[in-house]
Amino acid sequence: MKKPRASSIALCAGLALALPWGIAPVLTLAQDPPTIVGDWSGTLNPGAQPKKRIVVHISAAQDGSLSGTIDYPDQETSGIQMTAITFTKSILHFESTPSLTVYDGTMNRDKSTIAGTMKQGGESLDLVLKRTP
Repeated sequence: MKKPRASSIALCAGLALALPWGIAPVLTLAQDPPTIVGDWSGTLNPGAQPKKRIVVHISAAQDGSLSGTIDYPDQETSGIQMTAITFTKSILHFESTPSLTVYDGTMNRDKSTIAGTMKQGGESLDLVLKRTP
């Protein structure tokens, strides 16, 4: 009976050594931030009114959930919370209840711009967001 016990111990030891190597790549992949994370800037052109610069800040929690804020530098307004944000298959959607804002856009292939439409207070404007360094 010693042979089966010795082989069981060897098997357990082998699994114990191999297990961390099998899990490490999965943990590394889970920690990579989504491509949407970062700062994005663009300009709203409301026609007869002055153009308004906009900066969108998007971050990800450890569980992968997204959050963000919106700044309007020309209006000296910053830190407006996004109340909903999703990014799926290159489609970005975010909402901000305090500013009555909804944005839907599509990220380009090189992940440098997002082209979409921002709706704010009943007005709908084209908005291209560019990744800022």
